[in-house]
Amino acid sequence: MNALVNFESLFMAQLQSGDYVGFTFFIGSMAMLASTVFFFVQMTRVDGKWKDSMLVSGLITGIAAVHYFYMRSFWAENQASPTEFRYIDWILTVPLMCVEFYLILKAFGAKQNLLWRMVFWSTWMLVIGYLGETVFRDQSAIWGGLSSVGYFAVFYDVWFGPAKKLAGNSNDPILQKAFKTLGWFILAGWAIYPIGYMAIPGGLLSGILSPESLDIIYNIGDAINKIGFGLVIYSLAASKTAQSAGTTAAA
Repeated sequence: MNALVNFESLFMAQLQSGDYVGFTFFIGSMAMLASTVFFFVQMTRVDGKWKDSMLVSGLITGIAAVHYFYMRSFWAENQASPTEFRYIDWILTVPLMCVEFYLILKAFGAKQNLLWRMVFWSTWMLVIGYLGETVFRDQSAIWGGLSSVGYFAVFYDVWFGPAKKLAGNSNDPILQKAFKTLGWFILAGWAIYPIGYMAIPGGLLSGILSPESLDIIYNIGDAINKIGFGLVIYSLAASKTAQSAGTTAAA
């Protein structure tokens, strides 16, 4: 009975008319769920070496979909930002985005140290950011600066470091185009999160954006980043699969 009550609370929490924040939580949850189904279906249609990449894309949006159902319910019941749920989502999905870089570059010499370094710095960014936003909010600027070290480490690897060099040395225009697009997600897409962080009470941009506006921005940003990230991976996997099929047919 308790499980049934929790299920109903998760999926049946009522949103009020004009609750635009709640609507973005709902749209986000459904968009993530639909994307998960799409990525898992497409996983069966790409070459074997791309199946793991498609699987990870589906896991990213699937994890996000579950958390967005919870966040929608939390918002509907409390009209407060679900900070803890959001960080739980990020600490699972953001490192998985870093795993994607390793998977697409593995065939071109990517080593596990690249994988673990990017996972470490992405986790550092989120854990330190969470502490600054919740436990040590009075010193949020300091903690935000420490968190940014993780972001810039990932940014460096993708734009200037070993990941960038591996993609450049691949001599594969399809991979290079996809890698560059993923890099723009890191640069432009991820930039929305530190901006939101600085807008919390006590932050450098405090008072400029309302908490409600921040949730809307976060929700839209999450959908664009996670679904868009997966679509780039899908496009890469589908293109390489078609290329491989064409080469085989020509032979």
